[in-house]
Amino acid sequence: MTMSTQPATSSTSTRAPRILLHSDDLTVRDQVRTAVGPRLRAGAPDIEWLEVATADALLDRKDIASFDLVILDGEADKVGGMGLCRQLKNEIYLCPRVLVLVGRPQDAWLASWSLADATVSRPLDPFEVQRTIAEQVGAAQAR
Repeated sequence: MTMSTQPATSSTSTRAPRILLHSDDLTVRDQVRTAVGPRLRAGAPDIEWLEVATADALLDRKDIASFDLVILDGEADKVGGMGLCRQLKNEIYLCPRVLVLVGRPQDAWLASWSLADATVSRPLDPFEVQRTIAEQVGAAQAR
């Protein structure tokens, strides 16, 4: 009797990515999800999205650390994504990677103050959004 072993493919060994998306603007949330699509690459599991529109809804989540990536709108009214990012990074043990959507490329320095792992500036380029999210989720799942 011969036993053959086949290497596991990345699609079977990779769990579905979980992404928490915060923006008070529904169109921004739609732009991000549309840019990424249902999965990060062909054959990968579907992304599990959770969307929140307010800072309170985000901070009320008790399972933030279970997400692979948190995406915060740096231009959100009342409580912007940069302040939220800094708060999450300082208060959550094993905080997930955080991507901040900034208003312009020059705001990236401010996002570094907020301890963001990555930024994407407006106007949102779908290719850049997809690439950055895939990189961040890949880094999160590698740990």
